Amino acid sequence: MGASEANAVNKKGKRTPGGGESSSSERGHFIREIIAEDVRAGKNDGRVRTRFPPEPNGYLHIGHAKAICLSFGMAQEFGGLCNLRFDDTNPCTEEEQYVETIKEDVRWLGFDWEGPELYASDYFEQMHEYAVRLIKAGKAYVDSLSAEQISEYRGSWTQPGRNSPYRDRSVEENLELFERMRAGEFEDGEHVLRAKIAMTSPNQNLRDPVMYRILHAAHHRTGDRWCIYPTYDWAHGLEDSIEGITHSLCTLEFENHRPLYDWFLDQLGVHHPQQIEFARLNLTNTVMSKRKLLELVREGCVSRWDDPRLPTLRGLRRRGYTPEAIRAFCERIGVAKTKSVVEMALLEHCLRQDLNRRAPRRMGVLRPLRAVVENYPEGQVEELEAINNPEDAGAGTRKVPFSRELYIEREDFMENPPGKFYRLAPGREVRLRYAYFVRCVDVVKDRETGEVVELRCTYDPDTRGGDAPDGRKVKATLHWVSAPHALDAEVRLYDHLMLDEESEAPAEETDWKARLSPDSLQVLRGCKVEPGLAGAEPGWRCQLERQGYFCVDPDSSEENLVLNRTVTLKDTWARIQKAQKK
Repeated sequence: MGASEANAVNKKGKRTPGGGESSSSERGHFIREIIAEDVRAGKNDGRVRTRFPPEPNGYLHIGHAKAICLSFGMAQEFGGLCNLRFDDTNPCTEEEQYVETIKEDVRWLGFDWEGPELYASDYFEQMHEYAVRLIKAGKAYVDSLSAEQISEYRGSWTQPGRNSPYRDRSVEENLELFERMRAGEFEDGEHVLRAKIAMTSPNQNLRDPVMYRILHAAHHRTGDRWCIYPTYDWAHGLEDSIEGITHSLCTLEFENHRPLYDWFLDQLGVHHPQQIEFARLNLTNTVMSKRKLLELVREGCVSRWDDPRLPTLRGLRRRGYTPEAIRAFCERIGVAKTKSVVEMALLEHCLRQDLNRRAPRRMGVLRPLRAVVENYPEGQVEELEAINNPEDAGAGTRKVPFSRELYIEREDFMENPPGKFYRLAPGREVRLRYAYFVRCVDVVKDRETGEVVELRCTYDPDTRGGDAPDGRKVKATLHWVSAPHALDAEVRLYDHLMLDEESEAPAEETDWKARLSPDSLQVLRGCKVEPGLAGAEPGWRCQLERQGYFCVDPDSSEENLVLNRTVTLKDTWARIQKAQKK
């Protein structure tokens, strides 16, 4: 989509317009152009193989969805394959549960991989052999400095590094020490294996990076077979090379690491994937840092990893997001080299577009106020015909019961309304959706508090499902439910996690949680919904008319229907686009 993502914020914080209605396949982006040119030129024999390489140490979030859609999408578009490979090089933080949830999330998003998933641990033996090869070539050495000393010797962005006093150990001594490291003769941190590159390089990643460290920790796949583990920088490029990856798509933070990966592959003389970096996804009104997400879960600021306020795919799924909406969002924002921030409103817009087409309509009253239709026969019940989805002619209709006692939304009534309030008030007439014109003729109040607890109304039997025969008009149509037939429901109203639009606080900010919105969750009990929601399974989505889109929560049961508000009906993205055009 050019140099910036949809509705991006540039480095000065100014929003830039973007995000047209055309797909990025029509607009093109630089990665697609690179791969297309490689295929045309016959590079890699015209073969395309990408990979998605998550670390199994947490749950995927919306930022990972962008990477998944890009890597799997490019492979699909060019008739290639995309590997799902787990970078499981740190046994202290990785668990099998994360492997399984990541696999489920990738499939839920709509992608799959050929054959079994792959792991960095599949190549531990080969990586070890490569390390021995570099030691024999004088390109790697065992260092006995502590972690603090290694950091000190590396210097800074303004100061060159210094050679370790162990840098000139002989090949024979390095081979012996490295073998003893593998045999488990040393304690954690006692030695490391480092590449011998250049301690004065302006790129700190090339200042003799650590390749192996000692960790006496069981691995979720290899158990206690290893007590030395490759670092991410050593393993990253080798995994791509071993698997024959042609295009290694990474986020921008790996750009400065690319010279290191190239150095390793050049020294070994093995297959050289092409690494291409792109800007990661930053989203307003939330946090995308795995560390911060973990902090929110551990400190109980949210319920768990699938809390619908979180940007995790598990949380979005529980909230009611569809994989189609997320894929459409990732297509809309495009791919760029420039760091940017995307409006949450665009993600919500993509969701509304998808749900508007597919979600059935129902009626529900979140803050109920009883209304009695005095001239409607007692005990009579009518089955009125209601449209399931006006956007889908094939969705058909349903029957909703109408009776003498109803519930309407409390905010749809005002005893002393201002001039532009067109809903129900004493002496005023409105239309009930799919039903009749009703007029409020009296108000019943609580004697102690003065609160309105019930409305007394009359209806016009000649207005069923249409206009009044005498041509009179009303200015408002209200949703409602029949009181004797209504189902009780608990409704959870979710809103943005963060108060402001900054997706990431400065690294030095310690009180970032002060920006958490206190209104990100409101729980309403005693809500009333039409009987058409009976038996709805967890994950089922609908639009409650005039209220928003909702999803049945996994906590729901036959005894306690729980609905999550997925997104409101108000589309702020349209307002943003209109403002940009001015």
